[in-house]
Parts: sequence; C-alpha cells; structure tokens
Amino acid sequence: MAVESTPLITVIVPIYNVENYLKKCLNSIINQQYKKLEILLIDDGSTDLSGKIADEYATKDNRIKVVHKENGGLSDARNYGLKIMTGEYVTFIDSDDYVTKDYVSYMYGLLEKTDFKAPLALCSLINVYSSTNRLQDNGNQTEVVLSGKKCIEMMCYHDLVDTCAYAKLGKRELYTNDFFPKGKLFEDIGSTYKLFLQCDKVACGFKGKYYYVIRPNSIVTSGFSSKKLELLAMTDQMAQAVVTTYPDLQKAVLRRQVYARFSTLNQTLHSENARQDQQMLINYIRKNKKAVLQDSKAPRRDKLAYRLLQLGLPFYRFAWLTYEKRKGE
Repeated sequence: MAVESTPLITVIVPIYNVENYLKKCLNSIINQQYKKLEILLIDDGSTDLSGKIADEYATKDNRIKVVHKENGGLSDARNYGLKIMTGEYVTFIDSDDYVTKDYVSYMYGLLEKTDFKAPLALCSLINVYSSTNRLQDNGNQTEVVLSGKKCIEMMCYHDLVDTCAYAKLGKRELYTNDFFPKGKLFEDIGSTYKLFLQCDKVACGFKGKYYYVIRPNSIVTSGFSSKKLELLAMTDQMAQAVVTTYPDLQKAVLRRQVYARFSTLNQTLHSENARQDQQMLINYIRKNKKAVLQDSKAPRRDKLAYRLLQLGLPFYRFAWLTYEKRKGE
C-alpha cells in the first residue's frame, strides 16, 4: 500500500523505568511494515536511563516525539498521549513489551477488510516469560468480524478477546476524554469494555502479534498489597456498565467478577497478612458457586478452582503455588 494513501496511525508508548527492555520495544516499532506512524514516547518521570534512551531514538527517527512529564502512572501517561496525538487511529504498546513487524499492518488490514465499517481491530498476545524466555502463543489463525457485545461476552469468559489496552487498533474517537482511570491498578479492565460498548463491529484477528513480557516484579505477578483489591472495583464497574446496556450478559459478567476474586485470592497466597481479605474473597466466591458451576460457558478451570477450594485453603494454596511455579519454568 502506498504511504500517501494510508492514514496516520499513532503509537503511544508509556515509559517508566524500563531501561533494560526499552530498546527492544522501540526497535520493534520503528521497523514496522506500516510506515506512516506517529510514535509518542511518554516518559512518565523515569529515574533510570529510559528517558535518555527515548531521546536518542528520537534523533534517529523523525516519526518519534518524546514527552518528559512528572510521574502520574500508566493511565495518566496513556491519557496524555491521547491528548496530543494527531493520528486517525491509535494503538498502545507497553514499553517492556515488543511486537511483530506486521503488528500495525495486520490490524489495519483487518479494518480494511470490513471496508472500514469496523472502527476497532484486535490481535492476540504471545506471552514471554522473562525469567526463562519461554513463549506461549495464545492465538490462532481465525479472522472474524464480531459485534462489540460478543467481544464483551468473550472477554468475560477469557475466550480469545482480552481486556488489555494494547494489541488493539482503534479510531481516535473511541477514546473519550480521560479514557483510562488515573491512579488505578488494573486500569485496562476498567476501560477496554468501553471500546466494545461503542462498536457495532470489531475486526478480530487472533494471530499472535504482540509479545507480552511477564516480569517477576510486574503489577500482575508481584506480591499482594491492599492496592491489588482495585481489580475488584474495576471489574465491578465494568459489570455494572455492561449489564445496564446488555442485561442478558449478566451471567458472563458475574463469571468475570468471580474470576477477579479468584485472581485476587491467588495474589494473597504470597502474603501472611491477608487473612481478612482472603475470607472476604472466599465468601463472594462461595456465594456465587452455583451460578458459575451451572454456566455452560464458564471455563473448566473455574470449576477446577472451585473443587480445589472446597478441599480447604491450605490445599488450594499448595495447588496454586505449584502450578504458578511450573508455569514460569
């Protein structure tokens, strides 16, 4: 495709203290097959060499613009990028991740196949376990146009559609003011559903094009703190908004709410001071046991988790920590 005839696509990269990962990320972006890019590097108050690395890349590629700002968190950095972007479409890439050469062109091609009637495209992730460099491709070869409603349902059941802000290419208009909730962890679950609520059509390609690097000290994999309970608030906010629009997705969003409790419970297993939180989580899980177990669309892992928990928390803890260790090998 001729560069002149294609729209400008903005790539927003929030950066914070990732000096050991940033070059690989930026190399994967500047080498995209799709050339007409605006690359916004939002340095969110890094205290290592990340800001300097970003500046160096800007001198080599005139598509790159660097902004150095006070630390405001991941959501604030993304929102800042949205405010200053000039592209017609936008995609996000986290600065410790990287992408395939056709990451942008693949998703743009999906939109093109719908005659641009779909304002949003997505692709799948490839997990990269940084401690071992093991890869886990979560995708397949399927390409399909789905309704926004169907995407929400699949997201709630962890069926190929993910909650992440990255691995998506959307029209700028989809991202309303302060789209990402500032100062919150797990901001993606509190925002991505809003994209799907606006879309009659979503161009879905489930090939793995985004390398998601899982680091031992990331938000998802680090130990438990009360701040991790924000996952529950973000999930419940999503559930309320979805059910208001689509009451028939009640079972799907309840399943996602229960999953959020299981996920948070798993985080508490690394802590000796979370018994009160554990009991609160277990009470919610048990209260909704019948609804989840009778839901034919609920993943089998949900039912396995219930069976393990029924054997008692010590047994559940042993089973989860064993699984977690093997997954990272």
